[in-house]
Amino acid sequence: MASFQEKVNFIWSIADLLRGDYKRSDYGKVILPFTVLKRLDCALKPTKNKVLEEYKMLKDSGIQNPEPVLNDITGQHFHNTSQFDFEKMKNEPDNIGDNLRHYINGFSTNARDIIEYFNFHDHLERLEQSNLLYLIVSRFSEIDLSPEKVSNLEMGYIFEELIRKFSEQSNETAGEHFTPREVIRLMVNLLFNEDSDLLQKEGLLRTIYDPACGTGGMLSVARDYLRELNNDAKLEMFGQELNPESYAICKADMMIKGLDPDNIKFGNSFTNDGFSDNTFDYMLSNPPFGVEWKKIEKEIKEEHENLGFSGRYGAGLPRINDGSILFLQHMISKMQHQNGGSRIAIVLNGSPLFTGDAGQGESNIRKWIIENDLLEAIVALPEQLFYNTGINTYVWVLTNRKRPWRKGKIQLINAVEFYKKMRKSLGEKRHEISPEQIDKISKIYGEFKEGEYSKIFDNEDFGYYKITVERPLRLNFQASDERIERLKEQRAFQNLAKSKKKDPAKKEEEINEGEEQQEAIINVLKSMDETVYKNREEFTKILDEALKDAGIKLKASLKKAVLKALSEQDETAEICTDSKGNPEPDPDLRDNEIVSLKDDINGYFEREVKPHVPDAWIDESKTKIGYEIPFTRHFYKYEPPREPEVIMEEIIELEHDIKEELKKVIGNGEI
Repeated sequence: MASFQEKVNFIWSIADLLRGDYKRSDYGKVILPFTVLKRLDCALKPTKNKVLEEYKMLKDSGIQNPEPVLNDITGQHFHNTSQFDFEKMKNEPDNIGDNLRHYINGFSTNARDIIEYFNFHDHLERLEQSNLLYLIVSRFSEIDLSPEKVSNLEMGYIFEELIRKFSEQSNETAGEHFTPREVIRLMVNLLFNEDSDLLQKEGLLRTIYDPACGTGGMLSVARDYLRELNNDAKLEMFGQELNPESYAICKADMMIKGLDPDNIKFGNSFTNDGFSDNTFDYMLSNPPFGVEWKKIEKEIKEEHENLGFSGRYGAGLPRINDGSILFLQHMISKMQHQNGGSRIAIVLNGSPLFTGDAGQGESNIRKWIIENDLLEAIVALPEQLFYNTGINTYVWVLTNRKRPWRKGKIQLINAVEFYKKMRKSLGEKRHEISPEQIDKISKIYGEFKEGEYSKIFDNEDFGYYKITVERPLRLNFQASDERIERLKEQRAFQNLAKSKKKDPAKKEEEINEGEEQQEAIINVLKSMDETVYKNREEFTKILDEALKDAGIKLKASLKKAVLKALSEQDETAEICTDSKGNPEPDPDLRDNEIVSLKDDINGYFEREVKPHVPDAWIDESKTKIGYEIPFTRHFYKYEPPREPEVIMEEIIELEHDIKEELKKVIGNGEI
């Protein structure tokens, strides 16, 4: 590894040439693509002349697509047909820009694609203008990154270390494309934990997928871990990334390691799924937290409404301001239902645990996941682990092939205290999980036992009925001056005579007619006695007779407005009933109760509600089933308040300290 560190340090030192012309946070945009170019250059050197000869022959023969033939010669997934390499470019300092462009254009499509997504051509112009291009090419010419000197595995480590170091230079954006390695290692442990025996089989081939793969760190760590378990095993990696630069880095990393770069797709996984026909053995991801999906709302909703469960979002849609759980639904859609099923590990913030009421998007998604017995475990991580946020995060582990003892169960692991403080903060990242702590968390997960940090629940423990408890509407009625005045505030009454300002097209005589009708209604009401009626039906009959005598006929909406204005809630009044004689519910007294799925709704109602409100009933048409995971509640530890004497001593001590500080400011006078 000494050689590994020397090469990292050498490449890192080249970045010093950019000082003054580039911000430190932008060094990687130059050095990383140059590192890729140099590795590809060294890898192609042994077959360079043969490729040029064959390319000339194929071109003269009129072959339209020479790439497969040339790739066979190089033994790689790429080739280059330019006469230039780093040595030749170094020997022509006056033409360095044109020669480098010619060299890049000579690469096969997949390699050239990487350079373009790095937005490298813009940087070439900038480097030329700053007289830095030749210096950088010269320095890179000094390092040998050939596969004979640096294996694919070691080159992968070098590239990942450079990514990490450049990410740390840009604390404000590091979290967008860099997940802390210890978090990935823990996730991979949880992902492979149940399959350790299976993964040690000879000649094993498995697939792994990340729909928001960033620079590919999760995929790389998973591959390294599997090599530790079984050096003969092969893990074929697939990923998709929306950020152009991160996509370029990830694809370059695959190419550098001798893997198939075409397994990495560019674009939005939701609207342009690069693997629409694929399923995978393993999936893991750290999607963006709290990112809204308004830009793709139309496509997502169309799939939800038109395809239902045949698509990815049949269970429901989350609120527009956080689409992280959409990634989880997307991953579940790519689970295998044969060949032993699939396993998923994903990092989410706290919102997907509880956001959304019963019947709403997030709750329905949780309901679908849990009722299909897909959720195996959730691990609460320490705070301040990530570069761009200090919020609470959780690893969800899902599978459609639970072990027998895990079926119908969900394990919660509280690992918030499993961290050590870093010597130097990186943005919001002030904590890290040590290898020993990763092993301990993994052991707690693997043992599947109740303990201080582990709780095991039935699936139904997280489900509940949300019932609507109604109470009867009881009103009294009175044609008093105060209540008649309230009628003037009712919209249906006001609409009888709109002002000219609101309805300029209305004729003067029509307005006057409406005002006259308003006045007539009020006169009728004022003519009624001010008796308080506690039966709506009785009062309505009296009102109808008074209006009939005055020759006034009210529309249903206006009559409803009159009754509303003249009524008040009254617990001593008789129950208002509908046309079928059923009690009408009082919206102001409506309440909701949460009942565990393991409880009987009627039993709960008789036990908890009826003794307090005997006239209540359940509106069964409004009963909904919801799911939430109140993680913190299950691990809450009561801490008794401090003794008053201790608090008073602290207050006195603080007062004394404040006085001493004030004396220093204003002198030694009395305070």
